[in-house]
Amino acid sequence: MSMQVYASVVELGSFTAAANVFRISPAMVTKHINEIERRLDATLIKRTTRRLQVTEVGKDYYESCKQILKQVEAAEAGATIVSGRPKGLLKVTASLWFGSLMLSPIICDYLMAYPEVSIELSLSDRFVDIIDEGFDVAVRIGELADSSYIARQLSTFELAICASPAYLDKHGIPTKPEHLRDHHCLGFTNWRNHSGWKVVEKSINRHSSNHSRFASNNGQALREAALKGIGIIMMSKVLLEADLSNGTLVEVLKDFTPPPKPVHAVYPKERQATPKLTSFIDYLIHRLG
Repeated sequence: MSMQVYASVVELGSFTAAANVFRISPAMVTKHINEIERRLDATLIKRTTRRLQVTEVGKDYYESCKQILKQVEAAEAGATIVSGRPKGLLKVTASLWFGSLMLSPIICDYLMAYPEVSIELSLSDRFVDIIDEGFDVAVRIGELADSSYIARQLSTFELAICASPAYLDKHGIPTKPEHLRDHHCLGFTNWRNHSGWKVVEKSINRHSSNHSRFASNNGQALREAALKGIGIIMMSKVLLEADLSNGTLVEVLKDFTPPPKPVHAVYPKERQATPKLTSFIDYLIHRLG
């Protein structure tokens, strides 16, 4: 475990952050590092009150640790495949809103069905590097740009363009894409080129596109802005169902809404398809499909 703790300290740049990952105290992290340094008779990390500095010896040791830990992970994965039983830790990442509203309840049911599997779910609206950040699988909404991963489609989500009644009373109801020039369209900063509002505006001169007073990489923040009448939102309809049903958001431009977005489970090609991974993805397909 000391090797894993050390690698985590180097990657996260913090004893406290590493302690949180392993659910131990910062003092215990220090104990692990001190033990490695005593055994090697070398200083791996120079500590100051403000930051950590990894020594040259520490950098070399870290690279060796990464290789060894990968071999250990591969050996354990191979043993799990032979046993055929889903078991072990599965690290999953997804967007904040989708993960909390849709994925989390499904994960709880999966854990009840597979008691030997543990799941660590990390939710973020930024683009997560699966390999560098050590995840087994990511659940992503939208078209995939990177072909270096294996992707299994879980479902498709219909999109909706919505605004609050107060916003529509003040600014009018857009009935065709050209009208968006006179509206505030809330921008999702994680949209790739040729997606999001660009799809709706394809009939508009590119120099005349709408403007936004508020943009964010977080779907919940954009929803709050839409509810308060700041602008028009475009998002997966299933995530706005409650707002649409109670009338706090009203759907517009139905005939010009972009096609449904696919939802994929994505994992690296070099990642072995262990029983825990395949059973989890199959379970998601069953529930979301």
